[in-house]
Amino acid sequence: MTEFGGQPNRIEKNTKIKGDITSEADFRIDGKLEGNVKTSGKVVIGKDGYINGKVECVNADIEGKFNGELLVKDLLSLKSSATIEGTVSVAKLAVEPGATFNAACTMGKGAVAVPKTESNKNEPAKVS
Repeated sequence: MTEFGGQPNRIEKNTKIKGDITSEADFRIDGKLEGNVKTSGKVVIGKDGYINGKVECVNADIEGKFNGELLVKDLLSLKSSATIEGTVSVAKLAVEPGATFNAACTMGKGAVAVPKTESNKNEPAKVS
């Protein structure tokens, strides 16, 4: 994962956040997020992680749970412990045996545009 300012962007286990996150760097969710994530990097949902909302990213690895709208420009990788519900738009999809995929899926090159984040180098990523 890409590091931002020397530290990876991360929501730790036992942490619950309500709100939206916009970042140019990668993000790892091991806690719970009720809201949206928009990044021009990669999103990882750890085994104990959960997102209920909309995620826009370039790549995603999911071990935990996701419910909502998932827009992945390149590769979505679902690990055996993953549970996905909602709608998914992705260029490439890899699913390990054991993963639960209950989603309407649009797949193929050009299915998703590159997420653009508004960048202001003087301000840190915002959580609202």
